[in-house]
Amino acid sequence: MIEVRTKKMSEKSLLSSKFLFYTITVSMLLFIVSSLFFLQRNESSFTSSLVRKLILPRTDIKNDEFGKIDTLCDRNRDVLKVFMYNLPSEFHFGILNWHKTGSEIWPNVNNISTIPSYPGGLNRQHSVEYWLTLDLLASETPEIKRPCSSAAIRVKNSNEADIVFVPFFASLSYNRKSKLRGNETISGDRLLQERLVEFLKSQDEWKRFDGKDHLIIAHHPNSLLYAKNFLGSAMFVLSDFGRYSSANANLEKDIIAPYLHVVKTISNNESAPFEKRPVLAYFQGAIYRKDGGTIRQELYNLLRDEKDVHFAFGTVRRNGTKQTGKGMASSKFCLNIAGDTPSSNRLFDAIVSHCVPVIISDQIELPFEDSLDYSGFSVFVHASEAVKKGFLVNLLRGITEDQWKKKWGRLKEVAGCFEYRFPSHPGDSVNMIWSAVSHKLSSLQFDVHRKNRYRRSEMFDRNRSS
Repeated sequence: MIEVRTKKMSEKSLLSSKFLFYTITVSMLLFIVSSLFFLQRNESSFTSSLVRKLILPRTDIKNDEFGKIDTLCDRNRDVLKVFMYNLPSEFHFGILNWHKTGSEIWPNVNNISTIPSYPGGLNRQHSVEYWLTLDLLASETPEIKRPCSSAAIRVKNSNEADIVFVPFFASLSYNRKSKLRGNETISGDRLLQERLVEFLKSQDEWKRFDGKDHLIIAHHPNSLLYAKNFLGSAMFVLSDFGRYSSANANLEKDIIAPYLHVVKTISNNESAPFEKRPVLAYFQGAIYRKDGGTIRQELYNLLRDEKDVHFAFGTVRRNGTKQTGKGMASSKFCLNIAGDTPSSNRLFDAIVSHCVPVIISDQIELPFEDSLDYSGFSVFVHASEAVKKGFLVNLLRGITEDQWKKKWGRLKEVAGCFEYRFPSHPGDSVNMIWSAVSHKLSSLQFDVHRKNRYRRSEMFDRNRSS
């Protein structure tokens, strides 16, 4: 009797398990089918593209994939879709003295010789918009090899786009047009900004979400000083938040991008090991700064007499950049100290020199920190600790050779993330910025959904009134 009852219970248990399995399987199939139906039929292609990014997983780029290019790109795959305004050339390549021929709006990127080069020196450190614009133009040119993974492509219909790109070379405009000339009462840079604000505010794309899905580059701290007060709802790409109010710029909506380094990149094979870097700590640059940069003078007074520390004034003139590159490449640690703003290109010069950065800037925000752990290849020191006599040199001397080598090894792995290239490569700065934009889309989607709460009832009320 017990055996029969046990057998019946086992059969019931087996039937229950099978029923549960079939129920879960059917539910999963229904979920997939309904998701695909939603993606195809949803009224907003912008929203459906965002949902697709949430449903379909992305594959992160590994360090050993730097430089490898997959040329078989499918424009319908999970990539960032970007609508770019066809602004007149005076907003972008015209500032580089490029003159269009006929009805063309952009340089022919398939012919490198027709692309105007960006000016050298310190101008290059803020050239982010130049590289992103070239990358979008390249996405329309099948002959140019560029990565598919985590990349962006240009679309001609703004309703298909995840983000709207504004190709204004704001940093270059500041560097070349911010000073009054002749009888000018308003600078050329200010006039371009005023025209840009007027243009954007009149566009249906801007009005749709009050500009929240627009991407504007203002990497130079002094660029876009006028326009930023009118375009603060957009997503900015910045070097830091030093000269922005939290209402206009913050980590919730905006992106920090690296400076383009000005020293020569050291290859992994040429990178000097611990024993061939005789200088403990290196700094060369402007010492007397205002605002938060006054700490440079304090550290100069503390460190200038240390025998294994190089702390000196320097500029880009008279081979200054070349000297700095050599100095960093022969130093174990490179000091990145706050200046007029929390960040500087010195950090990225150190990274490509494989000199372990020592970051002394309490307000600094770092590029791609959602993907990169800077503590693995840098040393962070609070400003209040760094100015204590003996603290900094004793801290650095206390780091063992093995500890330094781990950071040095990691530097060689991540250095490719801080290179701007055309065409772009997997994991380079251009690619990483587009990926960072993609990461911001979920919060952007949240704002879009909130805005659409009463959209149907408002439209119904408008139609009834008319």
